[in-house]
Amino acid sequence: MTTDNRSTLFSPLTLSTPDGTGLTLRNRTILSPMCQYAVNRQDGVATDWHLQHYGAIAAGGFGMLTIESTGVNPVGRISPYDLGMYSDEQESAHRHLVSFIHSQGAAAAVQLNHAGGRASGKPWLPGIHGGSAPLEEGGWQTVGMTDQSIAEGYRPTTKLDKAGIAQIVSDFAVAARRADAAGYDAIQIHAAHGYLLHQAFSPLINTRTDEYGGSFENRSRLICEVVDAIRAVWPGSKPLGIRISATDWVKGGLDIETTARLMRELVKHHGINWVDVSSGGLVNTPLQPSGPGFHAVLGAQMKQALADTDAVVSVVGGISSPEQAETMLRTHQVDAVSIGRAAMRNPHWPAMAAARLGVPREDIPAAAQYWRAEWNS
Repeated sequence: MTTDNRSTLFSPLTLSTPDGTGLTLRNRTILSPMCQYAVNRQDGVATDWHLQHYGAIAAGGFGMLTIESTGVNPVGRISPYDLGMYSDEQESAHRHLVSFIHSQGAAAAVQLNHAGGRASGKPWLPGIHGGSAPLEEGGWQTVGMTDQSIAEGYRPTTKLDKAGIAQIVSDFAVAARRADAAGYDAIQIHAAHGYLLHQAFSPLINTRTDEYGGSFENRSRLICEVVDAIRAVWPGSKPLGIRISATDWVKGGLDIETTARLMRELVKHHGINWVDVSSGGLVNTPLQPSGPGFHAVLGAQMKQALADTDAVVSVVGGISSPEQAETMLRTHQVDAVSIGRAAMRNPHWPAMAAARLGVPREDIPAAAQYWRAEWNS
């Protein structure tokens, strides 16, 4: 624990990189990726909504923004209204977002994802219930590790053969090249919340009997292949992160010990530098907790498991109180906090939090144009 009154939350944080240079964030607040379902043309290209949404949050003082789930190919998008990173037009729109984020002093990461059996979903917007989007509304046939329906209301997937798996691994690498060209400082691989890489790793869904199913090593294979393919093309001067569901909250599913074992392998031997801890999302269960900071214990367990590495561990889940976030960092439970819904409610959450934690007014990380907000009043 620190021995002075300076805020740990608003101290710099360096994410390690293979070449040793590292990426230093101005503070330890990270915007959690949150789908906006705002691509009304269904072409995966960022819109004015994305610019104003992420622009406001960048001006609000975050250390790094993680752009929402971005599909590595058309059938990997969570919904028809999600971002993509597989065309020149998409790459150009991402470059515009990154440029503005950088202009506000924040770093920019992008979450690359393939949603597997949870792709082609209806957007989570008012009045819309879950399940697959109809084909006439832009939906498509999904692919996955098995040929089952991944959740209620979703159409059964087409089981991926080895060639299909290899193509998806390649698509992740191509998307990573585009992310680099767009100027992103970091990538976060989405391996949580019931999407393809989580589906591959969890024994609840992955019932394959080939080299991609069964044992821990086989169920880890797809994640390892994706990480290796991205790291092979992603610059050594840039960190590579992963978001994981630490537990499925179901007997026979993933638990923190199993997930931590994989993270140690990825950090030590595959070039992962940042682990963002979440949970659940694969099956509905009453055992999944909620409430303020409900993943803090999982984050602390992951940080302990990676204590002999230089990986940064962040945690997401119900973090809205600056005091709570500060305590999580001062007690070394995690290295950074991922802020989601609180940032939607208040894009200037870091500026507010800094004022609450006694950061000097001149050091509050808000856009200069907002100095009259008098954050300390």
